[in-house]
Amino acid sequence: MITIPTPVTRLLGTRLPVIQAGMSWASSSSALPLAVSRSGGLGVVAAGPMRPDDLARVLDETAAGTDLPWGVNLPLHRADADGVIDLLLSRRPPVLIASQGGPRRYLERFRDVGTVCLHVVAGAEHARKAADAGVDGLVVVGAEAGGHPPPTMVTTQVLVRAVVSAVPGIPVIASGGIADGAGLAAMLALGAGAAQFGTRFLATREATVHPDYKAAVLAAGVEDTRTVGHGLGLIRAVGNDFTERMRRLEESAATLDVRRKEFQGASLKDAALHGRVHDGKVEAGQSAGLVDSVLPAADVVARIVTEYRSALTRLPAPTLHREP
Repeated sequence: MITIPTPVTRLLGTRLPVIQAGMSWASSSSALPLAVSRSGGLGVVAAGPMRPDDLARVLDETAAGTDLPWGVNLPLHRADADGVIDLLLSRRPPVLIASQGGPRRYLERFRDVGTVCLHVVAGAEHARKAADAGVDGLVVVGAEAGGHPPPTMVTTQVLVRAVVSAVPGIPVIASGGIADGAGLAAMLALGAGAAQFGTRFLATREATVHPDYKAAVLAAGVEDTRTVGHGLGLIRAVGNDFTERMRRLEESAATLDVRRKEFQGASLKDAALHGRVHDGKVEAGQSAGLVDSVLPAADVVARIVTEYRSALTRLPAPTLHREP
């Protein structure tokens, strides 16, 4: 059994530095998180769009399905976030990945029940504040990421180096534009202790999104995603009729109210659950262009490990030349 020990795997208790991103609808169930955790990575339930009763059921299914570490992603901007926090505390998830809010809101209570707390950041200053608050680790999201990339649009490569330099010693998980084992090797070389994979795990059998959503991700090239919603909650999504309408509004300097109406008129749920991939928000990262097949999640994890080992063999060893 292969292990790749890093500061992140030691913190989380996983065999591999492979984190499955918490993706609304795609991992708002137990199937994908369980498959990834059983394969040696960290599977993550996406609590964002879930009603409390559905979330409670999925948490119980996940806890019953494995003794290995798993996690929950919670966007703190939810209107009922405090109630969801209370629910999570009652279930004591091994790992919490929180985003879109400050860590002081939840940190002490989760630490008291033994949950490892990771916080999503999009820059060095944000990382310093989270580290000062006492989080156990950081997820650094770069511009290539699907869903919600940083408004600054700084790439993952640059952000990871900036955060690692700003908060040395705290475990870092790199996210955005990573789809294979070579990407994992690159992130570890930059100083991260793991990589988070989102779009790659969208294209798995266990991801609970519509087949047309998966097909749209597979059909996309590396240049086929768009960032829209500037000033409204920026997203990266596969280009379609919705993103084209948003592009035209943004380029014509339409008012915020006009853009908001268009932006809110399309939904991720319609695309992910109902297959409305032309008018819905088909959120995915630039790494969609590196994904060409729908596989079982366990096969994805195994392939990442094989590719990682192959990438290491391609790195040239330094040679010492003695001066005559």
